[in-house]
Amino acid sequence: MVDDETSAPRMRVVTLNVYGPANPRWAERRRLLRDGLAALQPDVVALQEVQRTGTYDAVDDLLGDTYHRAWFSRPSDDGVGGVLASRWPMRIVAEIDQHVSARTREALPWCATLIAEVDTPLGRVLAAHHKPVWPFGWEHEREQQAVRAATALEDLYAEKERHVLVLGDFDATPDSASVQFWTGRRSLEGVSVCYSDAWELAGAGGPGLTFARSNPLVREGQVATAIDRRIDYLLVRAGLHGPTLQVVDCRVALDIAHDGLHPSDHFGVVADLSLPRHPPGEWSGAG
Repeated sequence: MVDDETSAPRMRVVTLNVYGPANPRWAERRRLLRDGLAALQPDVVALQEVQRTGTYDAVDDLLGDTYHRAWFSRPSDDGVGGVLASRWPMRIVAEIDQHVSARTREALPWCATLIAEVDTPLGRVLAAHHKPVWPFGWEHEREQQAVRAATALEDLYAEKERHVLVLGDFDATPDSASVQFWTGRRSLEGVSVCYSDAWELAGAGGPGLTFARSNPLVREGQVATAIDRRIDYLLVRAGLHGPTLQVVDCRVALDIAHDGLHPSDHFGVVADLSLPRHPPGEWSGAG
């Protein structure tokens, strides 16, 4: 993607929980998902609750066969898990097993953080698809999972100058300890990091809900009593003076119903990123 005004390269990043094939009206919803993702034209995309079996590959189905892909290595018994896909070549750097307690494995067999190095027009980027455990009351585990992922990324980042993205369905609201940890607002276990939340930097304002009771798939689903929440994120690693990539735009995506049907019980998040015109930590030169 190229910025029409400056001819500077951009990268479009998307995260979306697709509410997989075991859930209602998949045959109809997969068409909406295909059309919606095709319209977005993501360069890097993290998909959750996607299936891969011997005869079916959700990336081919929903994105097409031109994407490079890195699957979580421990799916559920029916082949459902997470995947990171990219238009550009990438290599898996690490996969962090996020079963930090006995109950996490039963709740979500594919709890993990998959880290890949992606060759992009903005340079090499470490992209981490982070999927912590989902139950509302398990924030303690999500805190531990965030620290595991962030520590691994810091170790990798210390060796190489790389832009770092963390994206996925975090199942935690912005005021939760795990998300506050990611965004530099609190430390956990003696560790502190700082990633900028794309929605906070360039969202359209408002709460940016990604799991909302206005969506019938939420009201009719297993967590029908849930409150409206923002739980899906695109984060950019920040140095001392701010994020190393500029968030040009961020918005909620695939949030429109078609004949009363939404593509998923989650809305997606899409952000356009570029190299900053004024790199953090440098003066602009204006007199």
